[in-house]
Amino acid sequence: MSREFHVAKTGCDFAAGTKEAPFLTIGKAAEAAKAGDTVIVHEGEYREWVKPKNGGDSNINRITYQAAEGEKVVIKGSERITTWEPVEGTVWKVTLPKSFFGDYNPYTEPLFGDWFVYPGDASLHPGDVYLNGVSFFEAKTLEEVKKAEKREHGYAPPWSKRIEMIRYPEQTIYQWCCESDNDTTTIYANFQGADPNKEFVEINVRKCCFYPEKSGVNYITVRGFEMAQAASPWTPPTADQPGLLGVHWSKGWIIEDNIIHDSKCSGISLGKEASTGHNEFTVGHRKPGYQYQMEAVFRALQIGWSKEKIGSHIVRNNVIYDCGQNGIVGHMGGAFSEIYGNHIYNIAIKHEFFGYEIAGIKLHAALDTYIHDNRIDHCTLGTWLDWQAQGTRVSKNLYYANDRDLMIEVTHGPCLVDNNIFGSEYNFDNVAEGTAFIGNLCAGGMRQVKVLDRATPYHFPHTTQVFGYSFVYGGDDRLYNNIFIGGCTIENLSCGTAGYNGCPASYEEYIEKVCEYDCSHDHDLFFEVPQAAYINANAYLNGAEAYDREADKAVCAGDPGCKIVEDKNEVFLELTLDEKALNLPTRIMRTENLGSTRVVEGIYDDPNGNSIVLDTDYEGNKRAKRPTVGPIEGLKAGFNRVKIWG
Repeated sequence: MSREFHVAKTGCDFAAGTKEAPFLTIGKAAEAAKAGDTVIVHEGEYREWVKPKNGGDSNINRITYQAAEGEKVVIKGSERITTWEPVEGTVWKVTLPKSFFGDYNPYTEPLFGDWFVYPGDASLHPGDVYLNGVSFFEAKTLEEVKKAEKREHGYAPPWSKRIEMIRYPEQTIYQWCCESDNDTTTIYANFQGADPNKEFVEINVRKCCFYPEKSGVNYITVRGFEMAQAASPWTPPTADQPGLLGVHWSKGWIIEDNIIHDSKCSGISLGKEASTGHNEFTVGHRKPGYQYQMEAVFRALQIGWSKEKIGSHIVRNNVIYDCGQNGIVGHMGGAFSEIYGNHIYNIAIKHEFFGYEIAGIKLHAALDTYIHDNRIDHCTLGTWLDWQAQGTRVSKNLYYANDRDLMIEVTHGPCLVDNNIFGSEYNFDNVAEGTAFIGNLCAGGMRQVKVLDRATPYHFPHTTQVFGYSFVYGGDDRLYNNIFIGGCTIENLSCGTAGYNGCPASYEEYIEKVCEYDCSHDHDLFFEVPQAAYINANAYLNGAEAYDREADKAVCAGDPGCKIVEDKNEVFLELTLDEKALNLPTRIMRTENLGSTRVVEGIYDDPNGNSIVLDTDYEGNKRAKRPTVGPIEGLKAGFNRVKIWG
């Protein structure tokens, strides 16, 4: 029989946990809850790490944690500090005993790990200081804190446009540093004239806000909370991946209608656990991180990575912002999941630290994962699908104001990218093969890269079982019914599909070229022959260039004035279209006319093996028999203004 537990700030952990006699902490309810139970948390601020002890038995017999209807419930990984002492000028300090932190002190743990690039001297920590909700920058020395000079915001990667620091105006420099010995930790902070004992000042102390300590805690729903200020560590794919909120290598969670913000590194984690490897390249340097990542896949299979045991999560309708590394992260543990309706923004824009594992959504091995109807903006990188994006679909998402919108790396497809709006100047890093781009609006440039020095795995369709592994030869892509807009000023990017020039226009032509080589050749000849590209019925505006073998295309010289316009909580697309772009011989694309990828020999079907028919647009409207080019059905010649969010 299912039970209902209540938690309230007026409660007591020795009470019965009923509505009339609630528990005081969510953690107490998490110890008691079993399959079928619901934990209702009432209004208030809960400073604790909730560690669910038990999970549900099935999708219909789960444990649900939810905020009481109409009540604001905040779970924080921080503590308020009111015992600051003045040091000099506007600098204050607080000294805390070792016991204050328990078994995890984020001011003695360095930020480090595989693919963590800057700073390389282990000088940053997962800890942070907040003044009235705004996080500080960590300095290396007390002298830096005292000076509080106007500063650049740390390291930005070469492609970065250094997104405007919306919450960190340059005229206000809040910095902190720390020092520790065997007994105490002292934090120094420059509050720029504010009295930290009168203002609301917090420091994060807990690694997570809601995260099981053990793996395999399945079928949990987390609904309606605000969670913030966790001292989460760097989460590469070759390490344990705890986030502010996460599933810890389990199955069947639903994470919905939450507000997640101010995680030092990752907001929501769907990722890997420690037993399959934990930063072994950084710690030992015996083998490259790439090799350890390959090993992690096979180690995971040994401990039961399968559709029956891991993944199949739903992450929907959350607001995720101001996280230093990722909004959503996961290696293998996010397979077979659905991520939709989320607004993800301001991810990794402080540039306080940098590594090659940063994005609004960063997933490895996103097998059969469906990412759709999300708004992702003002991120260093919008979405990064890395390794084994097979059966993955990215559909009807809104990207804009990102340093880059989408990166697909060292994966072999089939991967489907359809009906998205890519509004940033830098749309794609296509470091992959076997992707189908259908019906998108691409307002920026693309970079295409082969990878002939790293072979990565691919799988039997709709399973975790490894079928083989291969280099990334580039190409084998499908591009139909898209709008490409020129004008990108970023070096080494191309607008349109001309980057495929020189590729065969059919599989048959590709095989002919392969057979032209001496039969004594084997794998090496595949380095020489570019893979086929399947391209037709695209519109090219404002100087975007077409693939030289494209039979049906519309080339329109005028500037369409494409803009993504924010108006309060709504977002609009403005676009002027030439009549030629609307007269293309487009067709409804479906699994049957997309063919199969060369290496994986996989088709673009859904996770259940059914045909996908792309007969609805970005807004869910029915497509015409000859659909409008781009993501929005029914655009007209001339000026268009369409609401695309809100």
